[in-house]
Amino acid sequence: MVNLVVLGHLPLTGFNRTATALTSRRHTTNRWALSEPLQAATGRGCVPGLLGATKDMKQPAILALVWVLCSPPALWAQIPVPPPSTEPVNVNVVDRLNQLEAETQSLRAEVQSLRDRPVPLPPVDATPTDMAVPAATASAAGPAPSPSPAPEARPGEHYVTSDELHGEMKTYAWKKGDFTIVPYGYLWGNTVYSTERTSPGSYTLYALSPSTMAHNEPQSEAIVDARNTRLGFDVAGPRIAWLNDAAAGGKVEIDFQNSVLSTENKPTILLRHAYFDVKNDEFRFLVGQTWDVISPLNPGMLMYSVGWDGGNIGYRRAQVRSERYLAFSDVSLVTAQLSINQDVFPDGTTLIKGEPSNWPIVEGRVAWTVGHRGPDCLPITVGLSGHIGEEEFAYGALLLDDRRRTWSGNIDLRVPITQRLGFQAECQVGENLSAFLGGIGQGIDPATLNTIRDAGGWCEIWYDWTPSLHSHVGYSVDDPNDHDLATVGERKYNQFYYGNVTYDVTKNFLVGLEVSSWKTLYVGQLPGDSVRCEFVAKYGF
Repeated sequence: MVNLVVLGHLPLTGFNRTATALTSRRHTTNRWALSEPLQAATGRGCVPGLLGATKDMKQPAILALVWVLCSPPALWAQIPVPPPSTEPVNVNVVDRLNQLEAETQSLRAEVQSLRDRPVPLPPVDATPTDMAVPAATASAAGPAPSPSPAPEARPGEHYVTSDELHGEMKTYAWKKGDFTIVPYGYLWGNTVYSTERTSPGSYTLYALSPSTMAHNEPQSEAIVDARNTRLGFDVAGPRIAWLNDAAAGGKVEIDFQNSVLSTENKPTILLRHAYFDVKNDEFRFLVGQTWDVISPLNPGMLMYSVGWDGGNIGYRRAQVRSERYLAFSDVSLVTAQLSINQDVFPDGTTLIKGEPSNWPIVEGRVAWTVGHRGPDCLPITVGLSGHIGEEEFAYGALLLDDRRRTWSGNIDLRVPITQRLGFQAECQVGENLSAFLGGIGQGIDPATLNTIRDAGGWCEIWYDWTPSLHSHVGYSVDDPNDHDLATVGERKYNQFYYGNVTYDVTKNFLVGLEVSSWKTLYVGQLPGDSVRCEFVAKYGF
C-alpha cells in the first residue's frame, strides 16, 4: 500500500524509464531477466516466483507492475524528481489585470469627484420659479456623505451639487421613453381695490367712463380673484442629428382667464402656449401658439395684463416661426426673426363679423445685442420689428365682404445699467392694431368701417434692493388718432403710471403690492380716472 502511495508522486517520465530498463533484454532460458541493480533492490526470493508466474507473458507492462509492487520505498527515494516548472508566467495577463485595476480606481475617483464638486447651473432664458427638493425626498434617501464645500456663488449664479441636481430632476420630471416632461405652474391669488371701475375688473385695460354708470357717478370696486393661476409643462425630446444635433422640445401652458361663459368662481380654461420647436446656438424653428415676434418685451407689472391696450402691444397667436442667430464676435450678436401668423379679428359687433383672410399676418424683427453675453454680463439689446397683413370681415344685414390692412412699426430697447439697476422701453406706430392689443382695443370704426391709426409706448426702470426685494416703476400711453374715431363712446386716449415692490419670501413664494393710476378719455363721454391697488401672492413650482 505504501508503494502505491509513493507511485502517485512518481513522475510519468521516471516510470517510463524504469519500464524500459526492465524490458531491455531477454534471459537465455526464455525468461525475462532483470537488470542487476533491480535484482539487488528487489530481492531474489520474491522476483523468481513472480517471474515464473509470468514467463508466458509477453507484455512489458506486467513486469513494470511487478517491480512497482515489490520494490521497497528506499528505491523510490533514489529516483530524481524533476523540479517544478520554471516557465515564465504570461506577462500580458498580469499587465492587463494591473491596467484594469488602475482604470477601476480612476473611475471611482472621478465618480466621487462629480458627487462632491458643485456644478454651476448655466443661465437660461426662462421664467419658472426656482424649485427646491422637498424635505421628505431628502430624508427618504438617508444620510449622505459630506460633500466638499461649495464655492461662493457670484451674483446671477446659483450653485448646487450633483446629488441635489439629480434629486430635483427625479422629483420634478416625468420620463416617457426619450422624452422628459417637466411640469410647472403658479398658484396665483390677487386682491384689487379701484377707486373707479375699470375693464374688465380683475385686471385693467382702461378705466370706464362714469357716463356709463348710474347718475353719471363713478363707482369703486373690490375684487378677490384666483383666475390668474397658471399651469404648464415643458417637453424635451431627443436631439435631431440631421439638424446639427439640435434640441427638440415644446411647451403647453394654460390659465383660467377665459371670460366666455364663465363667472368669477367658475372660470374656463384659456390656452396660452402650445408649440413645438427645434433650436441650437444658430437657429430656432417653431410651430404652434406663443408670443408675437413684434415688441417682445413686457413691463415688470404684477397685474395679469402687462399694459395691454395701454401702450404695450403684442400678444399670442398660432404661427410658424424661424429665427437665426448670427454671432459676429463675443460682443456682437444679430438675431433675425420671421413668422407667418393666424389672422385674428377682435372688432366683431352685431353688424360686423370677422372671417378668415386670404393670406396670413407676416411678422419680422431684427435685433442687435452689444456687449459680452453670459452670467454677470450686461449686454444692451435694441430691436426693430413690424408686421403687415389684412383682415377680412362681413358687415351689414347682407354681410357684405370687406378687407382692411393692418400694420405696425416698433422699437424695443433693454439696457441693464448695473447688476441691480436697468431700463427698458418700447414704442410703436401703426393702424388697425386691436388684434395686437393696440389702439385701446379698437381697430376698425364701426360707423365708417375705416381703420384706426395709433401710436404709443411705455418705459420702465427696475431696481433690486436686495436679492429678495425688487421694484419697478414705469409709464405707458396709447393714443389713437382722433380723426379716425366717429362713434360716441370710443376711447381716444389711455395712459397709466405704476410702481410696485415684491418680496421673495422663499424661492417659491412671492408677495407684492402694486399701485397704478389710470386715465382714459372718451368721444362724447366723461373721462375715466381710477387709482388701482393690487396685492398679489404667487406660489411657483
